[in-house]
Amino acid sequence: MNAIEIRGLSKSFRGMYAVDNLNMTVPQGAIYGFIGENGSGKSTTEKLICGHLVADKGTVKLFGRDYTDAGVRVRVGALIEDPGCFPNSSVYQNLMMQAINLGLENRDAEIRRVLKIVRMENEANIKFKSCSLGMKQRIGIAMALLGDPALLILDEPINGLDTDGMRIMREILVDITKNYSCTVLISSHILGELEKIATHYGIIRQGKMIMELSAKEMDSRAQTFISLKTKDMKGAKVVLAGKFADVRTEDEYIRVYDACDPETVVDLLLKNGHVVSEIRKNRIGLEEYYIELMSKKEVK
Repeated sequence: MNAIEIRGLSKSFRGMYAVDNLNMTVPQGAIYGFIGENGSGKSTTEKLICGHLVADKGTVKLFGRDYTDAGVRVRVGALIEDPGCFPNSSVYQNLMMQAINLGLENRDAEIRRVLKIVRMENEANIKFKSCSLGMKQRIGIAMALLGDPALLILDEPINGLDTDGMRIMREILVDITKNYSCTVLISSHILGELEKIATHYGIIRQGKMIMELSAKEMDSRAQTFISLKTKDMKGAKVVLAGKFADVRTEDEYIRVYDACDPETVVDLLLKNGHVVSEIRKNRIGLEEYYIELMSKKEVK
């Protein structure tokens, strides 16, 4: 069963479509990276899934049931925009207010449970206004996790975080899916971080889903290349361009995209008087793959 199935979803504002006949499938148990430029329709789609907006047309099913079904709505947690906490109240007090709002039983135990998941069991008594950005994002996730949802929807939760904050967030999201049987839909502009945890991707442009693929499929489609440095970069590039069809200079390296192995490249350059000082075989990452896809893909 899929956690989310969207078919033909559209939403317009003043005659302009923010989401345009969108189809989307999020497998149960996935960390689904939702990717797109600003204004592409990511947040609008997430708000439609959460019921914060009403679609013009289309269907949204969660775990095989219509998203308006009360029985399935309680299985969804979300952090869209900011947590909406009271700055002068403590972390615990903010979570308690949300737990009361949700009508949860055993509220103290539930708050302790979610604080442990987000690595904040020792910060329960700190006022929200005194928390760092990373802590505030984790508090928002803790609030979304109250009631043990089966689906968690997160809008840009790692943007603005420092390196350590992003690492902690990655660990939390992987932990949620592996140990708490929760599916995660996450949008982010930081594709290098998203690539470290996502199992599936959806790429949206101008309100349309232009591609969905698993991380394994992305790996198989992403080009490999050999990057190298020599003393005479211009001369080496001329030699390589005479043998290989796709040779570029990028990030102060020569990249050879259609070479079979580094040894062949080194041998060719040595025969032509160029000593290689640095060489390695790489694969195009998610960010480069996305940029290349956006430069080629036309939305019809």
